[in-house]
Amino acid sequence: MLRPLWNALAFTLAFTTLGTAAADPIVIKFSHVVGEQTPKGQGALMFKKLVEERLPGKVKVEVYPNSTLYGDDKEMEALLLGDVQIIARSLAKFEQYTRKVQLFDLPFLFDDIAAVDRFQQSPQGQQLLKSMESKNITGLAYWHNGMKQLSATRPLRTPEDARGLVFRVQTSAVLEEQFKAVGAKGQPMIFSVVYQGLRTGLVNGTENTYSNFYNQKLHEVQKYVTESNHGILDYMLITTSDFWNGLPPDIRAELQKIVVESTAHANKEAERFNQQDKQHVLDAKTTEIITLTPQERNAWRDKMKPVWAKFEKDIGPDLIQAAEASNPAQ
Repeated sequence: MLRPLWNALAFTLAFTTLGTAAADPIVIKFSHVVGEQTPKGQGALMFKKLVEERLPGKVKVEVYPNSTLYGDDKEMEALLLGDVQIIARSLAKFEQYTRKVQLFDLPFLFDDIAAVDRFQQSPQGQQLLKSMESKNITGLAYWHNGMKQLSATRPLRTPEDARGLVFRVQTSAVLEEQFKAVGAKGQPMIFSVVYQGLRTGLVNGTENTYSNFYNQKLHEVQKYVTESNHGILDYMLITTSDFWNGLPPDIRAELQKIVVESTAHANKEAERFNQQDKQHVLDAKTTEIITLTPQERNAWRDKMKPVWAKFEKDIGPDLIQAAEASNPAQ
């Protein structure tokens, strides 16, 4: 008589435990390396907000900004180990997983942010999001930070002005070649120590967007900014293929919609922050912003464009042509 009763109790306990476990929300840890008052920071917060509104009790998002959980030298490892579920990694940092994404580092490839948008939404741009799935990396979207500007301890009007300087770069073979093309050196350095590197003279200059430049107080240690718009600083919002494909289909579908909406928000904020923070740099009166004439900008482009040929084989000439075709007709 006791055995059927015990079996019934065991089944009830197992069912209750399973029900409790099933009710636990899916936790998404979103780690990034910049401040919350940046395009990426705002995009991450919007993603969290929309998830809480649309999937309450089903999915919980924890955002860790400003390298509070992992720095940019550790965040990819943390993602692949499952310690975080989403990161928005700079496009410059994927070359060990696919050389094709090096496309976005080519100097003077895109004329403006609208051209970047056109390419990223094209079939070729969307295919790049899937180019690392064999390595357990799924791209969800592109997030803008903005066009990059040059900064240094001396004014940069011509390519010759950069000769002999050391510029902080992200870890990217293309970016190192970019500065080599103008007689300078590109020094890889993690983002969180750039201010100190500039302050102590370990590096003389850098390239970044106005929003990152102001948010990290680089205007305090750089006397000159040249508005070169020579490249794009964008991110790929990524997760692991295992995590993404393992989600319940209804939750994955809703998260995909949320990704689209948070992407639109982040990209809109990128434009707003860059305009706002450019003005903040001007208002601080610590840094002179140099505006290049079309002829001066073309001189920089002519010096740096040969870098394209060095990486054409790895990236693919068809991909470079598709990106260049996204620029408005001259």
